[in-house]
Amino acid sequence: MHTRPRLVTSIPFWVLVAGSLAAIIGGLAIVLNGINAMEEVLNDPNATVVQVYVGQSWVVVGAAVLGAGAVGIVAVLALAAATALTRRADISVESIDWDSDDETAVEPVATAPSAAPLAVEDADIETPSTTPAPPQAAAARHDEPRLDAGDDATRR
Repeated sequence: MHTRPRLVTSIPFWVLVAGSLAAIIGGLAIVLNGINAMEEVLNDPNATVVQVYVGQSWVVVGAAVLGAGAVGIVAVLALAAATALTRRADISVESIDWDSDDETAVEPVATAPSAAPLAVEDADIETPSTTPAPPQAAAARHDEPRLDAGDDATRR
């Protein structure tokens, strides 16, 4: 019987948890490091403009990574709640007794009557004659329908 794995034993669930926690920790480290660097540079009278503005950029990057980790944790909590609220269907599986001689298998019911086999006869093979057809045979076939070749010269 194949069932869904429980959330506790689901590898993708734990990868999401670990990745989200790593993103939160990494984002916090980047943000705190950037804020400390900005404080030092802003208090230094000899700091350049590049040193001041690079710290702000790193804080923004760290905040984005921190936010991605927070979204991952929210997804983990929503997945855990959805799994806890859904019930598994109770499935009963009948075991097969291979040692039993009782054949209880249901025979398939034919929906259409079976057709009788086709009778195949030897084909008559005619060889084309090399003699031209007599003129009265052509005259007798003058009323037969013909394919239109599209050429008006043959009609005259």
